[in-house]
Amino acid sequence: MARVLVVAAHPDDEVLGCGGTIAHHADAGDQVQVLIVAEGATSRQQQRDRNQATEELSALAQAAKQAGGILGAQGVELLDLPDNRLDSLDRLDLVKQIEERIARHQPQLVYVHHAGDVNVDHRRLHEAVITASRPTPGQPVRRLLSFEVASSTEWQPPGSAPAFQPNWFVDISAQWPRKREALAAYTSEMRPWPHARSLEALEHLARWRGAQVGVEAAEAFCLLRQLV
Repeated sequence: MARVLVVAAHPDDEVLGCGGTIAHHADAGDQVQVLIVAEGATSRQQQRDRNQATEELSALAQAAKQAGGILGAQGVELLDLPDNRLDSLDRLDLVKQIEERIARHQPQLVYVHHAGDVNVDHRRLHEAVITASRPTPGQPVRRLLSFEVASSTEWQPPGSAPAFQPNWFVDISAQWPRKREALAAYTSEMRPWPHARSLEALEHLARWRGAQVGVEAAEAFCLLRQLV
């Protein structure tokens, strides 16, 4: 049994990036904790006002819990950091939030966003997790992987940031139906085809990642560090 921590910026990122892998871990008997750090709605306002987004934030939190249950996550924790404004926070404060969860859950595996995503929250969170999981004596994290998020990772122009070049794949052929169901729980976040965040596009991506390694469906990652 492995202890797994998924660190995502916004509600739905955890399913987009590694929902099938969460279910894969759960099916193997692993303990999966999901941490979502930003509230995911107020960036659509001119100025952040949580009081005007109470219903939307409540629906997102409910969707995150529902998606976690579908995938078999043991726990889903949502913080209240400002959406698409993580670059306005002191990095140390964000790092300490992650360090606290690593100390609490003692994960051996951690999944986080790719460093080159177009979304600033994804990039800042990647940096924070790298710092929080640095390989000091006693660090429980043995494997660190970054995931892609459709409608963010592939939208970064070539040369503007590190490209997502996966070298780690997880067969989610058996888990794809549950990933699709978990995505459908996020009714406010999904978009119609041919948007990159449509169910059709996400199935195409899963099938393509699977075809890259000879299986029906897969999720792709960059292996950042592994200690064996």
